[in-house]
Amino acid sequence: MLLDQPHHDGSALYVPNSPAWLGQSIPLKVRIPHAADVQLVKARVLHDAEPAWFDATIESRDDHEAWWRADVEVHNPVSVYRFYLDGGGGFRWLTGTGVHRGDVTDAGDFRLSIFDPAPEWVADAIVYQVFPDRFARSPAADDRTLPEWAIPARWDGPVIAQGPTTPRQLYGGDLDGVAAHLDHLQRLGVTVLYLTPFFPARSNHRYDASTFDEVDPLLGGNDALVGLVEAAHARGIRVIGDLTTNHSGVGHDWFQRALADQDSPEAGFYFFTEHPHAYASWLDVPSLPKFDLRSGELRRRMVRGAGSVVGRWLAEPFGLDGWRIDVGNMTGRYRDVDVNHEVARDIRATMAEVNPDTWVVEEHGHDAHDDLRGDGWHGTMNYAGFTRPVWTWLTADSAHGGTPGLVDNYLGIPTGYGVPRFGGSAIAAHIDAVHAPMPWQSLVASINMLDSHDTARFRTIVGGDPALHTVGLVMLYTFPSAPMVFAGAETGALGGNGEDSRLPMPWDQPEEWDEVAWTGHQELARLRGDCEALRRGGFRWAGISDDALTFLRESSHERVLVHVARALHDQLAIPLSALQCVDVETLFGDTAVVRDEHLLLPPSGPAGHIYRLTD
Repeated sequence: MLLDQPHHDGSALYVPNSPAWLGQSIPLKVRIPHAADVQLVKARVLHDAEPAWFDATIESRDDHEAWWRADVEVHNPVSVYRFYLDGGGGFRWLTGTGVHRGDVTDAGDFRLSIFDPAPEWVADAIVYQVFPDRFARSPAADDRTLPEWAIPARWDGPVIAQGPTTPRQLYGGDLDGVAAHLDHLQRLGVTVLYLTPFFPARSNHRYDASTFDEVDPLLGGNDALVGLVEAAHARGIRVIGDLTTNHSGVGHDWFQRALADQDSPEAGFYFFTEHPHAYASWLDVPSLPKFDLRSGELRRRMVRGAGSVVGRWLAEPFGLDGWRIDVGNMTGRYRDVDVNHEVARDIRATMAEVNPDTWVVEEHGHDAHDDLRGDGWHGTMNYAGFTRPVWTWLTADSAHGGTPGLVDNYLGIPTGYGVPRFGGSAIAAHIDAVHAPMPWQSLVASINMLDSHDTARFRTIVGGDPALHTVGLVMLYTFPSAPMVFAGAETGALGGNGEDSRLPMPWDQPEEWDEVAWTGHQELARLRGDCEALRRGGFRWAGISDDALTFLRESSHERVLVHVARALHDQLAIPLSALQCVDVETLFGDTAVVRDEHLLLPPSGPAGHIYRLTD
């Protein structure tokens, strides 16, 4: 049984004092069930890449387990550590990927950072992503003159999902339209509004900014952003923006000056191989020329100091509460150039100067741990550790194990048949492998999502099945990291790719909203807000099979058990002694059944269940 295995994670139960300076001694705790038969525990911490050893002793014990404690010295800004276990059960290592009976590499070791964590409010965040052109129109939108590149669309008209005109289709949503629907966000339990770019551009997505100095007049201009942030703040909702530090658009005034004069400062902002005709661009898309962030002047304008782009929009009168950095993993990286960590540190320093109570998250589509040392990005868009495993576990079945015809590809992987399908053991191992080398403070400052403006809709991934959709929602709201809802997900929106998914919100058709999605988001957001363990607790597997996953979220004040299943499965019975509880309260799903001192988890599926364990 998994609950008989030794366990450690970076939550406050196991690392009670977050380190603040080098040379500090901190206690690291390990939970060792008696069934594991361990008589010796030592912490191995890498000091200057060389192992240092610290003895652990038993701090407390009960009938089921003992808690061991090792006081270790913080010698480096990021401490890499694991635990050596020995006794009747034999030689074992405990790392972030679990218990191992043989030698394993350091890749899965725990990591602890001395750098300041994300603001306290991030732990309680529920994020709502808005693509401004498709969320809501204010009456003022009817009077605006559209640019020459735009193809106007009716709000109830079809989305252009493929081809060169996809970025030109304009529905006319604006920031005053967003402000008019803040009641909707409150009903969903949202605490953070995330806006995709609001700068002027030549596309509906606005990732090809033509300036960073103002809000696009099509969205209502600067005053509309000020009004939206003020209205959101009045309701207790924070607002974060979306910034491209990797590239600009070809229409950006910096790039136009660079083209016009190869001796200009701006010419050094980009990677020209043959001026003015050849230059590096994002994924070789010529409309998105890539920044050369070795330029000190570019860094000063873009990321360094209160007067930079990063700083200006965090300050009054705008007062943004943070940034999501577009393709943060690519920022400052090109061939033999890599200043990514420097740029991330510049951004953090600027945020600390202007408003230290702000949050920065990088976009990263795969393994982000090397970017998450704690001194740069607070966290990441957790596609690798959440979206991918959830998709591959819950995707609609087919002869090929994927979703042919439903989605264009699997999050950028051209499989030819859509999303592959894996069992619970495979996805649990993948989740552990992705999260293990992240400092815990980076994991819990990251964002989990079932879908986003760049992906197929999750409802499409599960083949339209409302029961599978609910399983995904339960995972979204109960895993570590902040849950994010892409606008429209709460209505049951469908879409086979990132463009197809950017649907206008159907405000005039509430009768067509999917009741399972709407009530599921509301109920689970409320539940997360009510449960400290779901927001701030550790994470421990309690049961893993191909069709069912069970895990514990535990804080010092509360323990919550989550059981999710994609199909009918063998019933799992967990001794109450292993759960260290005498009673079980049902919070979501089927009522708990306790018989013969065991919790009998429902064998039905697809379904999700949440239980509070009480003493």
